Amino acid sequence: MAVLNTNIKEYRERKNIKQSELAQLVGVRRETIVHLENGKYNPSLKLAMDIAKIFQVTVEELFEFTD
Repeated sequence: MAVLNTNIKEYRERKNIKQSELAQLVGVRRETIVHLENGKYNPSLKLAMDIAKIFQVTVEELFEFTD
């Protein structure tokens, strides 16, 4: 089964953005960002694209599936 790995935390820390700030920017609860960073939640395509836009990177740079 494929596992979703994410680089959200690294990009967020580089830009000095708190989880709550990122959540507000993309219209979700802070807990959603926590679950995304911990690999416990698969984002919708829209959410993935919204987060990528915040960091000015591609969705593929933020998310990666591994076996």
